[in-house]
Formats: sequence, C-alpha cells, structure tokens
Amino acid sequence: MKKTMMFIAVIAMLLLSCKKEEEQCNCGTIANDGIDNGCYWLEIRNDCSGNKKKFCFDEDVWMNNHPGDHFCVSNVEPW
Repeated sequence: MKKTMMFIAVIAMLLLSCKKEEEQCNCGTIANDGIDNGCYWLEIRNDCSGNKKKFCFDEDVWMNNHPGDHFCVSNVEPW
C-alpha cells in the first residue's frame, strides 16, 4: 500500500511540475524583405496575432534570413 501511495505521489508531482511552454509572440514568418534608405528590412508576420511589421537589421542578419523563414525579434513588444 505504501508503494502505491508513493507511486501516486510521484506521478502527481511530475504532472503538476510540468509547465506549458509559453508561446513566443515576438516570432513569426518572414513575409517580405527589402532595402530602403540604408535600412535592411524584414517584414515579419507574427505567429500569435497574424499582424505584419517591418524591422530594420544589419546587412548580415538580412542576408542570412529569407521570406518563408521563421524568425524571432529580440527586445520588442509583440505586434
């Protein structure tokens, strides 16, 4: 009986300690890209809202990411 109770307690602790993975609302799919006045921009469609927003990056980031790629933007509020 003690082993059964201990087994149930361990299972309960494992189930309760699992956290649901938080959705990252600063990520999305690159919808478009371009260059305007020295701004190497990527237009990203947000995974959470579906909204699109343009962000300027340096040339290296811009060259290594393409429309259709998944991309996360650091230090921004979800859009």
